[in-house]
Amino acid sequence: MYYVYILESQKEKYRYIGITQDLKDRIREHNNGETKSNRSKAPYKIAWYCCIADKHKAYAFEKYLKSSSGYAFTAKHLL
Repeated sequence: MYYVYILESQKEKYRYIGITQDLKDRIREHNNGETKSNRSKAPYKIAWYCCIADKHKAYAFEKYLKSSSGYAFTAKHLL
């Protein structure tokens, strides 16, 4: 299973969209500063996630959420 997730920084107005097979471990990595790209914005909380069985569909959905129309979809339907 693949988890597509959206994290919100509790420090500043910032959202992170990602994908993983182990959601608990990935959030721990984000909150412990183990992710180089956004460690300055930790701590995070889960704003939304979904579980998708098919790897290709999960990566395609993550890519869509990171697009401009995906951000609009997120604002209107997910958060």
